[in-house]
Amino acid sequence: MTDDAPELRASDADRERVAEVLREALAEGRLDMAEFEERLDATYSARTYGELAPITRDLPVGTVAAPEVSMTKEPAAAGEWAGRITGGDGSSSWAVAVMSGFERKGRWTVPRRFNSFAFWGGGDIDLREANFADGEVVVNCVAIMGGIDVIVPPGIEVIVRGVGVMGDFDHRESGVPGDPGAPRVIVTGFAFWGGVGVRRKLTRAEKLRIREERRREKLERKAARRELRSSLGESRDDLSEAHRRMLDGHRDMLREHRDERREQRELRREERDRRRRGED
Repeated sequence: MTDDAPELRASDADRERVAEVLREALAEGRLDMAEFEERLDATYSARTYGELAPITRDLPVGTVAAPEVSMTKEPAAAGEWAGRITGGDGSSSWAVAVMSGFERKGRWTVPRRFNSFAFWGGGDIDLREANFADGEVVVNCVAIMGGIDVIVPPGIEVIVRGVGVMGDFDHRESGVPGDPGAPRVIVTGFAFWGGVGVRRKLTRAEKLRIREERRREKLERKAARRELRSSLGESRDDLSEAHRRMLDGHRDMLREHRDERREQRELRREERDRRRRGED
């Protein structure tokens, strides 16, 4: 943050950069949930650089740079996908599970061709946080009396060319258009008395971002109501205001309940998939 202009108004992008640093600090264990929520509320309530600066002053620069506010216009940064197509070789080119399991997830680099094999076992190939050696990669899956799950993030184009014989090769995600500049993933292979699943899922960080966005909208609604009361110079009718708060709280409760039920269904589906692959 710039200390020489603390009274300048901060933008939504400035607040979002500070929120990203807080999310990274939470993931690394530098902040507990109570501290994270307190600082996040202060971030979205801040109106100037001077109010934003103290929020991350005691946090070191980690995997993301600390937010710097520039007083001049700069070229827009390259898209997210362009930064994730790295070229070169992959960090892992094959995986095998024989009466066992394997897992590829987190920050890893998918090679131009990744081969996997599961026999009486199962594996997870998670591409949500992965980098890609090329704009088009092939994930080859062979499952014999076992199962392999390929998990991709929204925005990636998936083409499924695998075949199932007395088994299942999931084609539901095939052909969904991808984002501009996003890599293309071609899933090939063979399933015999087993299954290969292809699913789209948000990352934990993205789920957290959406939850924070909803909370920010709630804070903004409260701030708008306060400003409206101030501009009118009179208070709302107590009964009407209480009724409005009750309705807002009821909508928030229904939304949270719906999200919890969706997460529970997802956990049950993953448990069924693991049992199908024979991991337990």
